[in-house]
Amino acid sequence: MLREHFKWTQGLDALKAFESSPGKLRHFCSHCGSHLAAERHGSAAMIVRVATLDDEPNSRPKYHIWTKQDVAWLDGEDLPRHSQWQPDR
Repeated sequence: MLREHFKWTQGLDALKAFESSPGKLRHFCSHCGSHLAAERHGSAAMIVRVATLDDEPNSRPKYHIWTKQDVAWLDGEDLPRHSQWQPDR
């Protein structure tokens, strides 16, 4: 999602961040350890872990990325699948 469309609305007191690689921040809940989001300095995008949202998002997935790392028993929707990033990235 574009950073301009993203806003933390609650729980900022429990939010912790870790720079997992140079310029990449991963945001976690300090109570349960859930990985909530990730971002790169200077990037227009936020990576949001949709399974951690309280409410259903207003959009649906268009494709799956990084399927090269999927486990054999994981089978998602009938959507285009890309072993790494989507081709236009």
